[in-house]
Amino acid sequence: MDAHARTLLIEGLAELRIEADAVAVDRLCSLADLVVEWNERFNLTAITEPVAMVRKHLLDSLTVHPYLNGPRVVDVGTGAGFPGLPLAILNPEKEFQLVDSIRKKIGFVTHAAGVLGLTNVEPLCSRAEALKPTERAQTVVSRALSSVGEFVRNTGHLAAGNGRLLAMKGRDPSAECIDLPKPWRVVRVERLCVPGLVDERHLVVIERPPL
Repeated sequence: MDAHARTLLIEGLAELRIEADAVAVDRLCSLADLVVEWNERFNLTAITEPVAMVRKHLLDSLTVHPYLNGPRVVDVGTGAGFPGLPLAILNPEKEFQLVDSIRKKIGFVTHAAGVLGLTNVEPLCSRAEALKPTERAQTVVSRALSSVGEFVRNTGHLAAGNGRLLAMKGRDPSAECIDLPKPWRVVRVERLCVPGLVDERHLVVIERPPL
């Protein structure tokens, strides 16, 4: 990653009020470089220009950082590792399971986690609805994977009793939030601001009612 993109990353982290030491910043930059390197052989993402990578992959992923609950997080439909890998870099105390049904993408996630020394990442090639977890997560997150209702139907079984689902969306997804499987309910829909990005971003926070 060039110096300009690295500076934008550091400034963006500050704007998001995320503390990141030099090691974390280096890992985020190295992740972006790995994506570009692998993209020459495998079609991981259409976004490879350094500034766009910082804004649309790294910082976009990290907008959900304050909403993570508990020690275990599942990222469903992780693709090239977003948002899971950036979140794992910034949260070494949490365990992350990154799930995708496309083997080449999980191959990249496995390689990247190894190169970056992320011992808190478990890549898994599977469809979310086919997973039978031995340990459920306090947070299940997905970035622009499907409709909110489909996301809940396919991933609700991965969440612990007190767990939450986080659906990262683009434009206001309120219309998608009307018909959810019981007992899930939308707690709130929040507008997210990605530093340097004018595109709309929203987060749908979904939980079960307390017993």
